[in-house]
Amino acid sequence: VSLLVIVIGSFAGQWAAVHRFFTSLTANFWFGHQGYEYVDLGRFWQIYLLIGLFLWVALVVRALWPVLRREGGKSLIYLVLVSALAIGLLYGAGLMWGQHTNIAIMEYWRWWVVHLWVEGIFEVFATAIISLLFVQMGILRTSTATVMVLFATIIFLFGGVLGTFHHLYFSGTPTSVIAVGAMISALEVVPLLVVGFEAYTRHKVEHEAEWERIYHWPFMFFAAVLFWNLVGAGLFGFLINPPIALYYMQGLNTTANHGHAALFGVYGMLGLGLTLYCMRGLTDVTRWNQKWIRISFWSLNIGLGMMTFLSLLPQGILQTYASIEHGYAYARSAEFIHSPIMQALVWARVPGDVVFALGVFAFAWFMVQAFMHGRKPTPETAAIPKPAL
Repeated sequence: VSLLVIVIGSFAGQWAAVHRFFTSLTANFWFGHQGYEYVDLGRFWQIYLLIGLFLWVALVVRALWPVLRREGGKSLIYLVLVSALAIGLLYGAGLMWGQHTNIAIMEYWRWWVVHLWVEGIFEVFATAIISLLFVQMGILRTSTATVMVLFATIIFLFGGVLGTFHHLYFSGTPTSVIAVGAMISALEVVPLLVVGFEAYTRHKVEHEAEWERIYHWPFMFFAAVLFWNLVGAGLFGFLINPPIALYYMQGLNTTANHGHAALFGVYGMLGLGLTLYCMRGLTDVTRWNQKWIRISFWSLNIGLGMMTFLSLLPQGILQTYASIEHGYAYARSAEFIHSPIMQALVWARVPGDVVFALGVFAFAWFMVQAFMHGRKPTPETAAIPKPAL
C-alpha cells in the first residue's frame, strides 16, 4: 500500500510541479518536484519512501530470523541482511540537504544517493542474493560466494565515497580525483561477474541434473542479470566515467543509455528471477507454461537491447559529437534535442518498446496461468527435495 501511495503521489506531484500548479515554492519542494535529476520527488514523498524501505527491511529480517537462530553456515545470510539494511540506511543521504542548501553541497549528497545507494549497495545486495541462491541450487561453492560478496562489500566501503567523485565534475572536483573515482566505480561490477562465471561453468557440467529442469527459468533470468551487469553497468557505465568523457558526456543520453540498461537489466531481471524462484515453492513447476515464460524472457532482453542500441546509444553519441563541436549547453538544448535526426532516433525506440511490452504482458499472463492451473503441488513435485536456507 505504501509503495502504491508513494508512486502515485510522487508522480502526481511532479506532474503538477512541471505544469506549475504549485503557487508556493515551499509546497513545490515538499510535495512536487525538488528540481534535481534522479532525486526528483518532493521531500514528503522522499521521507515516506525512506520509511517504506525500512518497512521492507523489517519484512526481510522477519523472514530470515528463524535461519539466523540456527547453528553454523550463516555467513551469506548475514551479508544479505547487512546489504538489505544498508539499502534502507543509505537512501537517507538524500535528506542531507534542504530547500535552500548551496548547490555544491546538494550535488555532493545527491550523488551519494545515485552512486552509493543505486550503484554501490544495490550491487552488493545483488551479488549477495544471487550468490546465496546459486549456493542453494548447488552450482556455486559457499567459499567462492562468501569471498565475492565480501569483495564487493570491501570495494563499496573502501572506494564508495571515492567512486562517487567521478560524478562531481561540475562541483569543481580535481581531475585526478575524478579518475580515481572512475576506476573504483568500474570495479564494482567485477564480483558479480566472477560469481556468474563459476555458476555458468558448474551449470554446463551439471546441466542434466533434476534441479536444472526445476530452476531453469530463475537461472536464465539470473544469467540475464550477469549479462546486463557487464554491458549496462560495466561497459555503458565506464563509457561515461573517465574525466574527459565526463566533461562532454555526463547528463546526455549516454547517461540514460547506461541507466536503462543497468537499472532494468540488472535489478529488473533480478526481481523477475527472484519472483520465479519463489514461484517454485508456490506453484507446480511441472505445470508451468514454458511458452509464455520463454516469450517473456527473450522479449524483455531483446526489447531492452533494441532500446539501447537503436535509440539511446546513437542519441548519446550524436549529443557527444555536438558537445565536443559546439559545447555542452548546445547538446542539451531544445534546438538540438528536437532536430530531425534526434526525433527520428526517438521514434526508433518504438520497436524495442513494443517487443519489451510483449515480454511484460507474457510474464503477467504466465503468472496468472501458473496460479490458476498449478497452485497445488502434485506428488511428483512434492517429492523433489527443496533446498533449505
